[in-house]
Amino acid sequence: MMLRYALKTVRARKAGFLGAFLALMCAAALITACGTLLDTGLRGTIRTERYGAAPVVVSADQYVHQTTVKHKKGKTKVKHKAKPIAERAWLSEHLRSTLVRTPGVARVVPELTFPAQPLTPAGTGGRTAYGHAWDSAALTPYRLTAGRAPWATGDLVIDADLAARARLRPGDRLAVQSSQAPRSYRITGIATPATAVRHQTSLFFSEAEARRLAAHPGQVTAFGVLPAKGEDTDRVRRAVAEALHGTTAQVSTGDARGPVEFLDAASARIRLVSMGGAMGGTSLLVAVLVVVGTFALTVQQRHRELALLRAIAATPGQIRKLLGREALIVGVAAGTTGALLGLPLGSWLHSRFVALGAVPDTLEHTASVFPPLAALAATLLGAWAAARIASRRVARIRPAEALAEARSERTGPAWGRIIAGLLLLAGGVVLVIVLTSLRTEPASTPVTFLAVVVLATSVSLLGPALVKAAALLLAGPLRLTGHGGRLATANLRGNAARMASVVTPLTLLVGMTCTVLFVQSTLGDAARTQVREGTRADWVVAAQGPGVPGEAAERLRARHDTVTEVVRTTVRVGLDKYPAQGVSPAGLTRTWDPKVTAGSLGRLGPRTVAVSELVADQHYLKPGSTLKLTLGDGTPATLTVAAVYARGLGFGDLTFDHGLVARHVDNPLASSVLVSTTRTQTQLATTLREFPGLQILSPTAADDLQADRQQTNAEVNYLAMGLVLAFTAIAVVNTLAMSVAERVREFALLRLAGATRRQVLRMLRTEVLSVLLIATTLGSGIALAVLTAFSVGMTGGAAPEVVPLLYVAVVAVAGLLALVAGAVPGRVALRVRAVTVATSKE
Repeated sequence: MMLRYALKTVRARKAGFLGAFLALMCAAALITACGTLLDTGLRGTIRTERYGAAPVVVSADQYVHQTTVKHKKGKTKVKHKAKPIAERAWLSEHLRSTLVRTPGVARVVPELTFPAQPLTPAGTGGRTAYGHAWDSAALTPYRLTAGRAPWATGDLVIDADLAARARLRPGDRLAVQSSQAPRSYRITGIATPATAVRHQTSLFFSEAEARRLAAHPGQVTAFGVLPAKGEDTDRVRRAVAEALHGTTAQVSTGDARGPVEFLDAASARIRLVSMGGAMGGTSLLVAVLVVVGTFALTVQQRHRELALLRAIAATPGQIRKLLGREALIVGVAAGTTGALLGLPLGSWLHSRFVALGAVPDTLEHTASVFPPLAALAATLLGAWAAARIASRRVARIRPAEALAEARSERTGPAWGRIIAGLLLLAGGVVLVIVLTSLRTEPASTPVTFLAVVVLATSVSLLGPALVKAAALLLAGPLRLTGHGGRLATANLRGNAARMASVVTPLTLLVGMTCTVLFVQSTLGDAARTQVREGTRADWVVAAQGPGVPGEAAERLRARHDTVTEVVRTTVRVGLDKYPAQGVSPAGLTRTWDPKVTAGSLGRLGPRTVAVSELVADQHYLKPGSTLKLTLGDGTPATLTVAAVYARGLGFGDLTFDHGLVARHVDNPLASSVLVSTTRTQTQLATTLREFPGLQILSPTAADDLQADRQQTNAEVNYLAMGLVLAFTAIAVVNTLAMSVAERVREFALLRLAGATRRQVLRMLRTEVLSVLLIATTLGSGIALAVLTAFSVGMTGGAAPEVVPLLYVAVVAVAGLLALVAGAVPGRVALRVRAVTVATSKE
């Protein structure tokens, strides 16, 4: 019976439920899109290309492992954790003899993979270029379609795609920038893969030259294991795994070979899980806040109808059941529609991440039934909970008060709501305080956005009281605007709950947008300031390609310049990840100043390390302390702390000797070279003329280049939160339009009392501007508090970087949305004849 009545109510009041439908639909689409990112990170396929003809691949372990044993109440609990390393881990070549003796193995092919960039005007077509030994061509397989294999150190075989794009053929010469100085090679052959290779360019060298360029003597990237004819792949895999038992080698078959080949795609899985989880969690919190507000407004618009049901003996339980079932009906329709729309939205979002370089295209987008089902379930639960929360007061009033209560808003304070709002406000303050002590971006970012949502939720609960307080403050200025201002003041006081339902999404929009925008500028500006203040060099040599060769730095040193090579990586202390760099120790203080606070950079060498104050505080280090860590390729190292410095945000948290880092990274070329010299830019360029793709920049120009790179990284974060902000903006328009649309009778009575359409619209515009002022003040206050705490924790200073023009643009967009969302339904409502509306039955 109640379900039938709920269906009839929804059918009869389609326009009244439209706002709730739109809010729920957008929420479902947003949750589905974030869920597909999470699903892609967890289950996305990484298909192999180079190892297509090798059913079994043996590679090194790409993880750092930590096992902890706890004894509690006579029980022993063993907990194992693993975190990925940043660079490629290499295998000992001696394992080949073990693999060759394994039953069922016909052939073992060693693989060498190293950066090798062809220096052609056509480039690589957006593909990453790798060098290999020709012997490993059998792993794809690549077969010669022209010319011959490379025998001498100056020979080179290129793939057919590069040959066609650069119009190269056997006999031509091609310059290649690998891990050493650029070198010209004679193309002896062109090879074509048996299967499609779409994501990389392959250059094949002779075995001796490949070993020299790989610069890992006695080690290989992987082994391709070819089973004997008729042997089962799974049986061979088990035999190989048993033969390698006790080593760190990993055995992969099928789709598990892809992550071995494409390490960046494997690490992107973790990034997508993190982004999808953070976006999905924030989206869910925002959706709950918006949907609760929308349903509260929907129930308020039906106050008279529901009060009448109470007056004719409907019980509180029946009212709650009715509203709950109406919400479920709307939730099913909106959730299904939104979940279907969320699938292409998630695909588009993945493609944008790929275009921005945050996710490689080798990680294929995955779309399963789980994200839509999870979104539908979350939508139904959110709709039902929102309806129950919104119906509490209507369901609890006594029948004798019902009709009188329906005439106007309750004037007494809702103490339960106020207490809940104060508790959330206290929780938000605690999060802000916690934020001041968080000094790493992965730790502070989720807390930052959670603090904004919690504080905005407290605004939602305290909204009516805040609106009434604001009305008292604005009464004087509004009175000066004439009769419209007086009516707007009366509406703010008398309909505070309705106005608060509009203030909440506007506050969230302003607060969240400012936080998203200025978190990046605060962090980026602090890092650039540290780099600017710490760079003492006269010139910075940067590369347009993979990096600056060591030979270029030696050429500058030969001219008596002070040169500091900088190569970047990521290391782990325990399981904690830190950005790090290797620098040339000789003359370091003439080019580089990280603001040493303890110890001396003069002691930096192959067995020592300099650490930032963050690392020193977290691991209780000081000069002379011993630090155990894992280098980028998984090699453990025990070093002595030589110095502690303050500018870790700009220069990285750990600094090593250049030679130590260069031996344990995929790309040993310097990301930049700092030069202290009396020579001019032109003279330096002349010295380096044999090295193509190098730029001689002033520190100011290098800073501008860094700013461009930071902007690209910031765009990824803007995109990640952009959908949440778009949903919030839709909620602003939706809620404000619903709020105005319900006032048709009120506008009609004003017109019958002598007000013109222009005067009513002026009153409405004054109300909207007042609400905008309240929301902007609250949203800006929330953002300022959170950004200040973020700045204190991350930069040590309580001065977030706020771009005034950007802030004005945020407020202007919010104001435009509010004015349009108020004016359009207001004009529609005023088109109906006042007499018809005033005399009609509700």
